[in-house]
Amino acid sequence: MKDEKRMRFVSAEQVAKLAGVSRSAVSRTFTPGASVAPATREKVMRAAEELGYHVNDLARGVLANQSRLVGIVATKPELGFRAHLTAALAKALIGRGSIPILINTGQTEEELLAAQKMLIGHRAEATIIISGSPPASFFELAQRNGQPLVVIGRSEQNVDHVRAGNSEASRNAANAFVEAGRRRLAVVGSLSRTPSIAERESAFLAAAQALDMDVVAARGPDSDYDSGTAAARDLFSSGEKPDAVFCANDQIAFGVMDFIRHELGLSIPEDVAVIGFDDVPEANWLSYKLTTFRQDPAVMAARAVDFLEHRLENPNAAPGYERVIPELVVRKSFVPRS
Repeated sequence: MKDEKRMRFVSAEQVAKLAGVSRSAVSRTFTPGASVAPATREKVMRAAEELGYHVNDLARGVLANQSRLVGIVATKPELGFRAHLTAALAKALIGRGSIPILINTGQTEEELLAAQKMLIGHRAEATIIISGSPPASFFELAQRNGQPLVVIGRSEQNVDHVRAGNSEASRNAANAFVEAGRRRLAVVGSLSRTPSIAERESAFLAAAQALDMDVVAARGPDSDYDSGTAAARDLFSSGEKPDAVFCANDQIAFGVMDFIRHELGLSIPEDVAVIGFDDVPEANWLSYKLTTFRQDPAVMAARAVDFLEHRLENPNAAPGYERVIPELVVRKSFVPRS
């Protein structure tokens, strides 16, 4: 027996019947720029409102061989700064009339290619990548299908990309520690070695060494809170203890700070100064009051959507590159010398 309760969307035919017009008149009414008599338009719109009719954008996309879908490809989009960037991208895309679709994927080549094939299969207008390390075949497949790509947080040849000024911020962190009289510096990163994390680590190490400071590095398995506590345990378990720690993101910094306070019984910033990176909302919580470099997710999202717009209008333009320099937000975990 057939299920009589299955979903049935209001059709254009139903609107035409109620309005007393042809099916083509309904189609013209909802096609921008199409010619339709004012009286006919009024009857169609009144009927559509009464029935709750909306245009079948999916069908239009099939006919045009393109939809208004824009894919956001992310690994663990619920965590840290990535969560706020994902939300900002969705808002910016909706603002331009796009339909964001989040693909929560892993970082392997197979998982990333599966996500891309899904988006191409649904004729997504473009793809924005905010994490992971797409293989060369990912970009080749997009180019063969004429699908624009925008990458956030990493640099790729022949692709529009937006990236934070990781090196600039990391060098500023090292300089600020030294100017404040800190002499035993450390950086806490991640074994995940994402492009942004790796750049922050290496830039801080290079800057500290150039200043002739003692500097060590510690890395947890990932870029989250638990990894921060694990890295801090390694960092403070042997040798001379650091008096200033730069963390590659705020989630790591929270783990480091809690370990310093609750496991070692030390004070922040009196015994150990801490700087993070991202400025997620939790950084301003009373438990942390973390001094950190701010990445503005709305700015990053707006730049990415600008690139998408430009690429759709100018398919053969040279790749665009935007580097957004983070600003230091000073709170209680470290106060630079004025």
